Amino acid sequence: MINIVTLNNDISKTCCFTGHRPEKIYGGIEFSSQPMKRLLSVVALHISDLVTKQGYDTFITGMQRGIDLWAAQLVLDMKKRYPYLKVICAMPYRGHGEDFEGLDLWLLHTVIEDAKQVIYVSEQYSDSCMRKRNMFMVDHSSFVLGVMGDKRSGTGMTVNYAKRRGVDYHVIDLNDSAPMFFA
Repeated sequence: MINIVTLNNDISKTCCFTGHRPEKIYGGIEFSSQPMKRLLSVVALHISDLVTKQGYDTFITGMQRGIDLWAAQLVLDMKKRYPYLKVICAMPYRGHGEDFEGLDLWLLHTVIEDAKQVIYVSEQYSDSCMRKRNMFMVDHSSFVLGVMGDKRSGTGMTVNYAKRRGVDYHVIDLNDSAPMFFA
């Protein structure tokens, strides 16, 4: 097990992301589809509000395919306008992402390359490394931004952990927002 380093971040200005993998978002629709573009626009608006209205400057991503990497890339894109923004990668274990392909692999490497810090929560994969990573992210944040349709998921467990810890959160509910995104 790796000793968790203390982050040099102001927790009051730090948000972490949690969300589903691509295949769990609207049945795995194409990344380039209009509903997906609308969903990512809503995520980008929430991130923009956190930065411009609430003063958030640090964002922790769990580095999983889907919302984690997409949201991190949105923050990195915003750095062009707000160069003080920082992304911290919370990797569940060393070697995470070695099986990624295509866009997912490119995003993983792009986010790592532009991140302020990369943390490995566990030395190797275990049944609990994803849960430990999620808890680490919440424990080092004052806000959780989630994208979720299935509450009985790792994302649901992360949001519930944030609730128990008294960490503020907002969930973009895929079940409630589907009509808007498919209109």
